[in-house]
Amino acid sequence: MTPEPDAARGGRLAPFAALVVGAVAMGVSPIFVRLADVGPFTSAFWRVALALPLLYAWMRLAEGREALGARFSKPAILAGLAFAGDLFFWHLAIVHTSVANATFFATCAPIWVVLFGWLLFRERVTANVLAGLALCLAGGAALLARSFQLEPAGAVGDLFGIATGVFFGLYFLAVQAARKKISAARLTFEATVVTAAVLLAVAACAERSMLPRTLRGLAALLAMAWISHTGGQGLLSIALGRLPAAFSSLVIFLEAIAAAGFAWAILGEPVGVAQGLGGLAILAGIYVARPR
Repeated sequence: MTPEPDAARGGRLAPFAALVVGAVAMGVSPIFVRLADVGPFTSAFWRVALALPLLYAWMRLAEGREALGARFSKPAILAGLAFAGDLFFWHLAIVHTSVANATFFATCAPIWVVLFGWLLFRERVTANVLAGLALCLAGGAALLARSFQLEPAGAVGDLFGIATGVFFGLYFLAVQAARKKISAARLTFEATVVTAAVLLAVAACAERSMLPRTLRGLAALLAMAWISHTGGQGLLSIALGRLPAAFSSLVIFLEAIAAAGFAWAILGEPVGVAQGLGGLAILAGIYVARPR
């Protein structure tokens, strides 16, 4: 195998860095969900709705006057619907099972990215991606093993977590398809508009109050919107324009490392040797699966 040119490596460094920072930003979202004093559907709605002004400003800066044209593309609409399903089940999983279970099942999205990519787009799965996926799954299991429990009481929440991973996998593929036609700024804004419309209907029907009761709850919602969504999803959209979806989905396993780190720093949850080895296994899996 010939060495990769420096220009090609440099061209992938920036989107990879964006992906890493985006994963960390998304990893803190379970903390914000727990701190927000609203229902799960309402917190999911405010996560995207409060991000819209920032995302619109980003689109205007990126596209200038062209941003004024409302032209929602089909891939962006599909990405918005997939992300609505992801947030719908993700926020249900967080309140119906442990954060560890919800995070692990949600980060299994790479399984669905590989499976759906092969079934829908006939994308060839390389041996290094499969090896990296196995390492990341093992690392994720070890990282969350201390708190991970399969109990009848949390079975429904675990199923919600699995559904979260399925929809997040579909979101990855939809974003990758959309990035072939539109900019990251427009994609993130348009998909968020679709997601917000769906979740508004769900929250209005399922929950009585849609307003936070405390300043802490409001701050948590704003942080989730501006950090986890604007930062996390925006950087993910940038990265998926340059990196393969299967590899990018593995990098999102860093979300589990970030979640464990934030839980240790903010909630005082312990981190042991097994969790450290799990984090190293995730890093090794990402390295093995890197684009050649």
